[in-house]
Amino acid sequence: MQEVNVQGAKLYTLQLPSVTESITELENLVEKLADQLQVGDDTFANMMTCLNEAVMNAIIHGNDFDPNKKVFVNVEIDGRTLIWTVSDEGDGFDYSHLPDPTDTSNIEKLTGRGVFIIKHLADQCIFNTKGNEVELHFKI
Repeated sequence: MQEVNVQGAKLYTLQLPSVTESITELENLVEKLADQLQVGDDTFANMMTCLNEAVMNAIIHGNDFDPNKKVFVNVEIDGRTLIWTVSDEGDGFDYSHLPDPTDTSNIEKLTGRGVFIIKHLADQCIFNTKGNEVELHFKI
C-alpha cells in the first residue's frame, strides 16, 4: 500500500494480483481507514460490501483470474468523503444494459446482483466509458 498527500487530501493506492486472496489486503485497508476516520457502522458495512464486490468483479470478470493482471484500488480522503476507484486491465463491460436482478426471470439466478448492490449502497457510483473502472463515493 502506498500513501501520498495531494493538495491537502490523502491518497492510498493498492495494486492487487487477480487472485481471490487479494481481497484480504483490500479489507485490511478498509478496516484501517474506517478506524482512523471513525466511520460509522452502516457506512463501514456499505463500503466493505461495495468494495469487495467491485474488486471481486475486477478479478473474476475483468481480469479473468489472470494473476499477471492487476486490480488497482485508490482511495482519496477529501474532507468527510472517501472516494474509492477500482479498475482492472480487462476490456470492460456495458454497465448500462445489465439485466434487472429484481425481475422475476432473474430473481433465482445466483449471479448478476453486484452492480445493483453497489449502486444502492454507495452514495455515488460512476463507471468510466469503457466499463473497467468504477468510482465509489461514501460520506463519512
